[in-house]
Amino acid sequence: MRFLLPVLLVPALSGCVVGTIASTAVDVATLPVKVVSAGVDAATTSQSEADEKRGRELRREEERRGREARELAERCRKGKERSTDICPEPQPR
Repeated sequence: MRFLLPVLLVPALSGCVVGTIASTAVDVATLPVKVVSAGVDAATTSQSEADEKRGRELRREEERRGREARELAERCRKGKERSTDICPEPQPR
């Protein structure tokens, strides 16, 4: 009886071992493809990525212009304009 139990378990375990070895072999075979694919993806820029980058640049530029316009308006309001500032003439009330 003692000898019979291990003999019966060997076929059940061999399937797990074979499956694990096959799975490992597939992982090893596909690893170079995954590495090259990741490298190509990192080196290239898709159209959507380029569009997102351009959108960020435009928003930053727009924020900078808005900030400069607010600073110009504040300098004009306080009467501390620079030589390059073009302040509107004050409107009579």
